[in-house]
Amino acid sequence: MANAIVNSSNGSKADGGGHGLGLFALAAGAFVFGAAEFVMMGILPQVAQALQVSIPFAGNFISAYAIGVCVGTLLLIFGRRIPPRSLIILFMAIAFIGNALSAVAVNAPMMIVARFIAGFPHGAFFGTATLIAKLLARRGREAQAVASMVTGQTVANMLGVPAGTLLAEHLSWHLAFASLAVCAVVTGVLVRVWVPFIAPAADAGLGGQFAFLRKPGPWMVLVAVFVGNVGIFCWWSYVSPWLQHVGGWPDTTVSALMMLAGFGMVVGGLIGGRVCDRWNPGATSALGQLVACVGLLAVFLIPGSRVSTAILTFAISFGLFFVSAPQQLIMAECGGLIGGAAVQIAFNFGNAVGSMVGGSVLDASHMNYHYPALSGVPFAALAVVLLALYSRMERAKIEVGE
Repeated sequence: MANAIVNSSNGSKADGGGHGLGLFALAAGAFVFGAAEFVMMGILPQVAQALQVSIPFAGNFISAYAIGVCVGTLLLIFGRRIPPRSLIILFMAIAFIGNALSAVAVNAPMMIVARFIAGFPHGAFFGTATLIAKLLARRGREAQAVASMVTGQTVANMLGVPAGTLLAEHLSWHLAFASLAVCAVVTGVLVRVWVPFIAPAADAGLGGQFAFLRKPGPWMVLVAVFVGNVGIFCWWSYVSPWLQHVGGWPDTTVSALMMLAGFGMVVGGLIGGRVCDRWNPGATSALGQLVACVGLLAVFLIPGSRVSTAILTFAISFGLFFVSAPQQLIMAECGGLIGGAAVQIAFNFGNAVGSMVGGSVLDASHMNYHYPALSGVPFAALAVVLLALYSRMERAKIEVGE
């Protein structure tokens, strides 16, 4: 990737303020995709009723988005000669189409297709945005820049998803998707104005884009992302009933607790970026995953109260996104755009598998909401081990001068 970063308006090198605005524009894009991914979980009953399908069938609307995320990596394979800023604008255009179609969906097949389109650019966006954020950052603050971009996704969980849920409850679920479509358009404009031009990387060919997967390090990180999210989403997929049955919270307070979880994600993401710049990505990721692993074990061991469940909700959410910037940075450095996108693929596969594992354990334990968290502990612990081994391996390479 060319090191020259040129301001699109006057051809001069972008200054620090321009970099800050560029990161804000990328964070806005992360907000759109973060909200689009998770808002369906909050409005699923209303959408299922309107489209006349059962709640279990409506789960396909969530799966369709996740499948789109995985397939959408193809955008980067065929768009490798396109400047990154232009790719981001393309992704926002596709996000607009997907969310607009979701807003006007009149039946389940149409919603499934719309959700697939909405998710299609998700992974490609984060892969590209990670690379841009890294290039916009001042030396030694690359992880903080990536964390700033990812903050958009965490803010979406803290504010965007609850806002979409409220729109669905008090006005119409159509407005939740329509709002995201508008946000996608606004973000495209902000990116065009504030993100400086960056030349595309030298074309390494189709096979060259995946050459990084010939080494064990990237695979260790991707497997860690996958199993780490399997572990957390064994619990997170059922956090709402857990808060009510174990914590004793009334259902009217769950939205506020989801905002607390979102706040934990924001804080975890920002602190994880700062720690990463002062330490190293592998060790930082292992530390964040350890926080989440201990939190899951505590969910099983502690009988549960309003105070303890609120604290654990914050702590596990903190750990979930503490690892985000370091892992995105590792994979972007290893594999460029494809590497950054691969993190999102592993993340979404982990979410899907974790939900299935946690649901099976919940059924087998006769709806004991402590056990899904316990089922996630071995997965989360494996992620800690893999990330610690990766960190040790990279440190050894540095010591021998590789």
